Amino acid sequence: MRFHWLLAISVIVALSFSLLSWSGTIKMQLIERNFQVAEKRYDQLLLTATDKSKYPHSLNKDGSLFYYGIDEWTGGFWPGCLWFMFEFTGDAKWKKAAEEWTASLESNQFNTVHHDIGFMMFSSYGNGLRLTGNESYKPILVQSARSLCKRYSPVVGSIQSWPARRSKDGRNHWQFPVIMDNMMNLELLFWAAKETGDSSFYHIAVKHAETTRKNHVRPDHSSFHVVNYDPVSGKMLHQQTLQGFSDNSAWSRGQAWGIYGFTATYRFTKDRRFLQTAIGMADFYLDNKRLPADRIPLWDFNAGQKGYKPDWAYDPNKYNPVPRDVSAASITASALLELSEYCDGKRRKKYYDAAANMLESLSRPEYLNDTGSNPYFLLKHSVGNLPSDREVDVPLIYADYYFLEAMHRYIKMNLGRE
Repeated sequence: MRFHWLLAISVIVALSFSLLSWSGTIKMQLIERNFQVAEKRYDQLLLTATDKSKYPHSLNKDGSLFYYGIDEWTGGFWPGCLWFMFEFTGDAKWKKAAEEWTASLESNQFNTVHHDIGFMMFSSYGNGLRLTGNESYKPILVQSARSLCKRYSPVVGSIQSWPARRSKDGRNHWQFPVIMDNMMNLELLFWAAKETGDSSFYHIAVKHAETTRKNHVRPDHSSFHVVNYDPVSGKMLHQQTLQGFSDNSAWSRGQAWGIYGFTATYRFTKDRRFLQTAIGMADFYLDNKRLPADRIPLWDFNAGQKGYKPDWAYDPNKYNPVPRDVSAASITASALLELSEYCDGKRRKKYYDAAANMLESLSRPEYLNDTGSNPYFLLKHSVGNLPSDREVDVPLIYADYYFLEAMHRYIKMNLGRE
């Protein structure tokens, strides 16, 4: 039996005979179709991925499932997808699966080896708490936030993303690397501050956002992927990339993380500095001359361009045409829907329409896995780490996750106008 979303959609269609979209580019019926496709893919994924210490991430080159272990950053997205399926359908089978896969991550609440605990735990336990009110999830999330805070340096004013490592070309030693992706973990801290009344969570999140805004975001509102600091003095040492084309290029998923992260930070702080940063980064993305007409970006906005020198062995013939990154589009679409709610007039419409256009594009056969070209994932054509020749033109679980989230946001926003 379907849940309230399908009932509401049916009522909307019956009343209006039209679409609740400002741009007229995406039908609610299309969203329902997308979730039906997701059911087919995830039914098969549940049958195949049965070891709850191995989390579906992507595909191997032979088409078999590629998994990550519990300590890797994407483990929470699979249970998160299952929670979104339950939210849309109300089917108990999705709730049961979501609860089981979420419970498998419990020990991650003590993970302090990297910054990705927000991805891991808020996508899983956070969605579970939101949808079920399960009180047992709260202390796990609070402990997760405490673990994340152990990576914070008051000298640097940031949460350290990775352990110390070399840059891509080996010439620099990153002692305290911070990546743009880290903005996505602040939501866990803001939630913990509100839940516990402990303001230290809030202050760490705000300080990290301030430091990222200062050192990751360029004057044109493109962004550096990696900023490295001296952990003793707090001095900024390097502004580079690991997954983008070059140190001075605009890696599209990094830009997406920034739009989303600063938008969420504004939600909790109402500090207009963060809103203006989110707006600037969104405008850079949407107004970029290299953004294709369907708004699904190249994996890096400057890939192959003059003036952008990669520090890895780039072969333009190997990557011709330049690969798109569906994951960046999914993240950006979800972020733009929220960002539009904090803006007025033309800007509000610009962001909403762009998000709707992205959702419509992602619903097309070029990107949606409707024919079952792979048995397990909803979306095709994402890029994980092209400079390392990993996960190029493959499905990725987090692309699915943010696509499902964006569709839920779109539904809620349109129902709110009835």
